[in-house]
Amino acid sequence: MPETATADSTSDHVTVALVRHGETDWNLEGRLQGSSDIPLNDEGRRQARDAGITLSAGTWDVLVSSPLVRAAETADIIGHVVGLTRSADHDDLVERRFGHAEGLTGYEAWAYWPDGRYPGGESRADLAARGRRRLDLLAEEHRGRSVIAVAHGGVIRAILETIIGHPPPRISNAGISVVETDGGGWRVRTIDSVPVRRRR
Repeated sequence: MPETATADSTSDHVTVALVRHGETDWNLEGRLQGSSDIPLNDEGRRQARDAGITLSAGTWDVLVSSPLVRAAETADIIGHVVGLTRSADHDDLVERRFGHAEGLTGYEAWAYWPDGRYPGGESRADLAARGRRRLDLLAEEHRGRSVIAVAHGGVIRAILETIIGHPPPRISNAGISVVETDGGGWRVRTIDSVPVRRRR
């Protein structure tokens, strides 16, 4: 399903496409990347191009990213397709810091710390707080515009959870989730390109 957006500089309406970075070799190996700066692999670059093609069905005004190389390169590939230059890198969009668990596979990390509390790591609450703070700042800074923000699966899921109130499904590499606001609360339009229906 195409991800579309239209700009209206006279309103408070803001649309943000939260895009997970493309695949890395650590993704293939099931390793916790966190703040480790792992580059895209060739499949990740292809996924980023495909995300750009999907996003090009809409109109986008701003492109920002996490500063980690896998997100920044994904953003630059998308930008080449949609005709935007990455204008800012935001530390708030970096993946959750996993501390001593970084570089381990999910199974290895679970064997050591089954409660998910990794020594030196970042709490899920802190992750959600900084991710939501950046989303709100993007809305303040880009009123009436549409924004592509390339980040990481963990922080995107944390942001979405602050809006919908429960954990969303896993986000695919280069998956696109679209949220919007008119200056009040946020609404989730899609998660990983799947439309979100409001409960009655």
